[in-house]
Amino acid sequence: MGVYINSYIYSGGWLPTDEASLEAWYKKDTGITESGGAVSKWEDQSSNSIDMKQLSLSEQPTYGSNVITFDGTQNLESTGQITLTGDFTIGFLINITTFGDTLLGDNNTNNNLIKFMDNTTIRFKTANGVTDINLDTGTTFSGNDYMVLTRDSSNVLHLWLNGVLQVDTGTKGAAALIDSIGVRATDIDMFRGTITEIQIFNSKSTALTTNINTALAAL
Repeated sequence: MGVYINSYIYSGGWLPTDEASLEAWYKKDTGITESGGAVSKWEDQSSNSIDMKQLSLSEQPTYGSNVITFDGTQNLESTGQITLTGDFTIGFLINITTFGDTLLGDNNTNNNLIKFMDNTTIRFKTANGVTDINLDTGTTFSGNDYMVLTRDSSNVLHLWLNGVLQVDTGTKGAAALIDSIGVRATDIDMFRGTITEIQIFNSKSTALTTNINTALAAL
C-alpha cells in the first residue's frame, strides 16, 4: 500500500489554501492511498477534511501516471458534505473518454450533479432543476482539458475551457450538494476518464478564476 504526498508549488506560488473560501482540494498526486494501483482514499488538502474514499475494491478507481482513472463502475465518496449555497468556483483538470457521465455529484441526494452530456455540453443540476452550458462553436471537450465553472450572486454560471471563457451561460439557483467524485444518486452515471485535480471554493472572483486557470494549466 502506498500513500502519495506531493509538495509541488504552482507557478507564481499561489495555492488554493491561500483562499479562505476553499471548501475542498483534491490535489494532483497528493493524499492518495492505493494498493496495487487501486485507490481507497483521496484526501482533501483543505482544512475541512472532506476526504473521498471507496472501501469496495470493485468500485475503486486506479492511480498511475499522475492521474486517477475511472472506468464507469468506480467512484469515490465522502461521509462529509460540501454545500455551495451561493457563489462558487470549481476548477478541475480531467480527460473524458466517454460522455453522459458525472464528474461531481451527491450519491445520497438526488438532483445534484455536474455532468458532461456530450463533447460540447456540460450540465449543472440542483433541486431547482437543470441548466446546460454549450461550448463555443467549433470547440469540444477533447484530451486533457482544464476547466473552471463559476456561479455568481445572480445564479449565473460561466465556464472557462483551457483558459478561454465560453460565450454561453447557464442560470440555476439552490444549494449544490457534493459528496462524491464520479457518481450521482444513486450509484449511476459513473465517470469514465481520468482526473488529475479538483478544487472547490464557495466564492467567485476574477482573481480566483485567473489563479486556478494558471495553476491547472501548469500541471
